[in-house]
Amino acid sequence: MASAPQKRTLDRGPSNGQPKRQKKNDINGKNATHPLNGDQRLSKIPVGSSYNDAQWQATVDKVVKAVVSIHFMQVEDFDTESAMCSEATGFVVDANMGLILTNRHVVNPGPFIGYAVFDNHEECEVKPIYRDPVHDFGFLKFDPSEIKYMQVTELKLKPELAKVGCEIRVIGNDSGEKLSILSGFISRVDRNAPDYGPQSYNDFNTEYIQAAASASGGSSGSPVVNMEGYAVALQAGGSTESSTDFFLPVFRVLRALKCIQAKNKVTRGTIQVQWVLEPFDKCRRLGLTSEKEKMMREHFPQINGLLVSSISLPEGPADKLIKEGDCLISINDTLISSFVTVDEILDRSIDKDVHIVVQRGGKDIELTCKVQDLHSITPDRYLSVCGATFNDLSYQLARIYGIAVKGLFVSNAGGSFVLGSPDITNCWIIDTLDNKPVTNLDSFIEVMKKIPDRAFIPVKYHHLTDAHVPLFKYIFIDRHWYRSFRMAKRNDETGLWDFTTIQDKPLPPLPITPKHAKFMDLPSEFNGCKKLVRSFALVDATYPLPLDSFPGHIRRVYGVIIDAEHGYILTSRHCIAHDLCDINVSIAESIIIPGKVVFLHPTKGYAIVKYDPSLVKAPVETPKFGTKPLDRGEKVVFVGYNKSLRVVLDETKVSDIGVINIPSNSNSPRYKATNVEAVLIDSTAGQKCSSGVLADKDGTVRAFWLSCDGEEDKMYTMGVNVTDVMWELEFLRDGKLPDLKIIDVEFGSILIATARINGVPESWIKQIEDHATDKLQFLYVPSVSTNLDNEPACDLKPGDIVLSVNGKLITRFRDVDSIIKELTPETEYLSFKVVREKEMMDVQVKLTRTANFLTKQVVFWSGCALQEPHHGVRQAIKNLPSKVYCTSMSQGSPSRFYTVGITNFITHVNEQPTPTLDAFIKVIKTIKDNSYCKLRIVSYDNIPMAQTLKVNYHYFPTSELSKNAKTGEWEFQNIKMVEKDKDEKNVIGETTH
Repeated sequence: MASAPQKRTLDRGPSNGQPKRQKKNDINGKNATHPLNGDQRLSKIPVGSSYNDAQWQATVDKVVKAVVSIHFMQVEDFDTESAMCSEATGFVVDANMGLILTNRHVVNPGPFIGYAVFDNHEECEVKPIYRDPVHDFGFLKFDPSEIKYMQVTELKLKPELAKVGCEIRVIGNDSGEKLSILSGFISRVDRNAPDYGPQSYNDFNTEYIQAAASASGGSSGSPVVNMEGYAVALQAGGSTESSTDFFLPVFRVLRALKCIQAKNKVTRGTIQVQWVLEPFDKCRRLGLTSEKEKMMREHFPQINGLLVSSISLPEGPADKLIKEGDCLISINDTLISSFVTVDEILDRSIDKDVHIVVQRGGKDIELTCKVQDLHSITPDRYLSVCGATFNDLSYQLARIYGIAVKGLFVSNAGGSFVLGSPDITNCWIIDTLDNKPVTNLDSFIEVMKKIPDRAFIPVKYHHLTDAHVPLFKYIFIDRHWYRSFRMAKRNDETGLWDFTTIQDKPLPPLPITPKHAKFMDLPSEFNGCKKLVRSFALVDATYPLPLDSFPGHIRRVYGVIIDAEHGYILTSRHCIAHDLCDINVSIAESIIIPGKVVFLHPTKGYAIVKYDPSLVKAPVETPKFGTKPLDRGEKVVFVGYNKSLRVVLDETKVSDIGVINIPSNSNSPRYKATNVEAVLIDSTAGQKCSSGVLADKDGTVRAFWLSCDGEEDKMYTMGVNVTDVMWELEFLRDGKLPDLKIIDVEFGSILIATARINGVPESWIKQIEDHATDKLQFLYVPSVSTNLDNEPACDLKPGDIVLSVNGKLITRFRDVDSIIKELTPETEYLSFKVVREKEMMDVQVKLTRTANFLTKQVVFWSGCALQEPHHGVRQAIKNLPSKVYCTSMSQGSPSRFYTVGITNFITHVNEQPTPTLDAFIKVIKTIKDNSYCKLRIVSYDNIPMAQTLKVNYHYFPTSELSKNAKTGEWEFQNIKMVEKDKDEKNVIGETTH
């Protein structure tokens, strides 16, 4: 069950013939998609084609030595790009300086880690030194001295040679390994830039080249070469439904390259207007006069249209000057026929006025506009705080939505700032925080510095796709789990982002004072049930860090106050999966106070949360609990809360009672309830509720209604008899920690016919028939858990059919519970009589203490979370290869790039055994920053693998969370790693810890 890393490529696009960006292939050699670009894989030239021509053969032999496969990680969500791992193509344009040209969506505007692989499979690190703010190109730098076994060649850029009818080849890398060549002919050189969709990067204000290339695809950043071996364009995108590919002209690429070679800044100017190339017939309809058309056609006989204003952004330099539909005639007395000329003028006119002539409604409109530095509206820094990342809104996104280039953009809405559904992580704009206006990153920082930890504050925000609808919510500020409050600033000299801590520690939490609240009785015809609302409390659990393969970030469900005097609440483990979390308890939908997890039952699916009752000035009540378990057919009143957290009342009856067997999550085993006698009801409304109680008409609570996680994130609901639970919670009255005994196997039930087939003697069947009061069934063992020492939890075996325990006939699991309840504290074994493989035998079954089921340590290394295999894993696996188990991986991290794999076990690092987390920490401490280590990994399905991984401590430091043995509290510590030797060459530069 080894899990493949979930990597993204930069090529997602519609399937209706819309353009797609040429994609970076994912690490498994499979094609994935980017929010705005689709990509196709390069096809081989068929035998007998012009590829065999001697001149083309010589060209290809020369070009391939300059083409590289780029393997990279985009470390953090930033602007239009998401964290990811992928591969792409580039080519050397300056062999002496070590400059590689590729796409902007490869270089990425955010943090980048990568290396290039040359044709002879030599590898070197690359660092990003430039990415254009608008056009789809960027440059990576490498150290040419690291390539020792081949002569690195470079391709010359010749944009003027890209002409209609020119035969070209696109030479790239298929999945980063195999050389592939695309053949075609240029059919257009004046196409508008393809649109890859909203909320993502799009090129604009440039012509694109179109080619009729009958191919199944290509790789981002591949060179488009002519027969002489000159790079005439850069591969950028293609159509999803046709054989059309789109190439970026390299006029502005060549200009940027010359600036970098001369060690000058690549200046870029803008007036915040998007132009599109429109044919003359449309220009006439927009108001172009016949005189101006004649003049432009005579001056530029090769053109078929003019540049027309598509949008002029509010508050930009051209706002209220240039309007949509204006036909551009000239800038600074230079007639305009192409985007290239516009770029040339604006790029050399930063902070200067330009004179522009447009035609609008048949009239010449002359205006003066000041050119703005395009880099000034292109973000180069981001902020990390409370588990989320933020940057100033970019020109890229502002242009798409026609808004001013200002505002605080949430690039990763995580942690405290989950503003919508968990899958919508970006494109939120925060308007106010704690009732204070937020206009940019700096104003946001000033507000955040004054907010105490654990505070609830209001937020006003909106989504870019719906700017007219303001949204409001309150958020819980978490600066204790998410400790980072730092700014990252891009450094194009080192290729790294430099981190600066804004505030080392937050303001302490404000003191909590007692508050009053009033309950509104439930609208029920059953008077005894009206006040049950006083026995419910909303439990809000927030999970900042991964543990036990639990996927949830926030879980919210009602719990039952089982002891109002001491502040104990019983709720489901669907809500409380583990104790590495924040708990907030809401009383009467009025008072919010902190809570703490005090008990997690390892099998029965419930948890106990404690709050401070002295903080609540409200008539909270402990309900009356029944002393007799429910039977089938009994009438009860269901009182519960649905998904909208609204109360539901329904008179119903018990339809069935039996041991529930919830399917395991096959992708990532996690906690599931077992050995629970589930009470099922006829109420459809009740089955849709995640929490509640089953009560008599007088309000006596007979069962708790709980929700449980199952396979593929499905949720199951069931009732659990009060009598099956409350006897286990006697420790609460004494304030002691739980120390229950359980049988660490999963039980199920089988029919009499099945038992008879499997060899159960008739005498035992007769006893069941004589003594069973509800169902004629036997208990059997579907599975036995594995202990951390790799031994079975007890001597029962899968398939055993249970006849008796300690000499008492067993007809249901409640009978086993009753026997355990009567045991003395020192008893550690039960005597089982079972039928195994048609033979009856006695088995001594060891009991397990509940303290053995809690995770106590997690290590974060190279972007993955490693822990001991939790109980959910040990319920399903028979052999633990080691105690170093990967429970999650971060997007854009080395662990995902090099495929450590969720559910995999790390058994060796650099050939040194790592049987435990402590042994693992000891070995990895010796690994130098930015160097490779060798891992031996065993998959969940017991398949051994060898893998190499390159660590990066700058973006992915090593840390540990562990429980204090005395206090039971989680404690955080950074693990000091070996730094790279100062005299070691490192193309990325010195790292900062």
